[in-house]
Amino acid sequence: MAMNPEMDAAVTTCGNCRSPMPKELRFCRNCGFRLGEGLAEYTETVRFQDLPPGHFGGQNAANSFPHGFAGPMTVSPSGQIRKSRRSRMSGMTWMFIALLVFFVGAAVFTAIKSPHRPLGGISRPIAAPRSYFGVDEFETAENDSGATFANVEPPGSPADQAGLVGGDIITSADGQPVHSDDDMMAILRRTPIGKTIDIVYLRDGETKNTKLTTFSEQDSSRLEEAFAQRPVGKGRFGYSTSGTERVPIPGTSMFGVKLNNVSPSLPADMAGIKNGDIVIEFGGVPIRTKEELESRVRRAIPYELVDVVVIRDGVRKLIPVKMGKQ
Repeated sequence: MAMNPEMDAAVTTCGNCRSPMPKELRFCRNCGFRLGEGLAEYTETVRFQDLPPGHFGGQNAANSFPHGFAGPMTVSPSGQIRKSRRSRMSGMTWMFIALLVFFVGAAVFTAIKSPHRPLGGISRPIAAPRSYFGVDEFETAENDSGATFANVEPPGSPADQAGLVGGDIITSADGQPVHSDDDMMAILRRTPIGKTIDIVYLRDGETKNTKLTTFSEQDSSRLEEAFAQRPVGKGRFGYSTSGTERVPIPGTSMFGVKLNNVSPSLPADMAGIKNGDIVIEFGGVPIRTKEELESRVRRAIPYELVDVVVIRDGVRKLIPVKMGKQ
């Protein structure tokens, strides 16, 4: 059968299997013969939408891809054409990978810039445990004359054992001058726990000396817990703490605690303590602040006698008081 001249111009013949093929192709679809190079394994990537089964060649060679190109193909010398599947990642997958790389890079950069900070969190430099004194809180005394405090606590603390009481003014600690509460705290931060240091302090205008062995915060907590669980309980004096005030004793450099609301029919009243009395000593301990008086009342053993020294109308009186129980 004669071929159409236009078709003849567009079709050539494979030099290996003599099958017709389009001139623009570089290989034979039927046998895989590559033009000008002889028979060889040759892979050509094309795209197509639909593949007919079997081999391609003969008179149907020009119509081997009726729907056009749609995907990657592998052509073997036998003329078989196989799909070559290429995996692709979605845009969301690429975005996830990019975010992951960004955060990992940021974490590594942070670790390099700040080696003391662990990955995944922010930490502050850990300060060494400081020494504790055994008082409620330091305050700067008048005229920056030292560091003072309201009361000694807990019972049995270093300050308690050293004989200090609320209202004392510390002027030197461990051989270092103290002018303020900041000075005192700085010394405690530098002092090892358990070190015995020299203390110089003022009481009633007089300079006194003592020694004190510092302890830890855990030691303080243990003493507080032991006192709170004391089997005998806490003492009761019988006065309103809101009705007390710290007052100077005329003609002296001493302070005391004035009682303004003694409760009737309770230990203080029954012992003869009256409103207006100024307590300066409780159980042999100097009382210079109302916080120290409250602390010493709680420490007292219930139902035992406690000697209380008061100033009444300028006269010093010692009054034994049988304590009650809270």
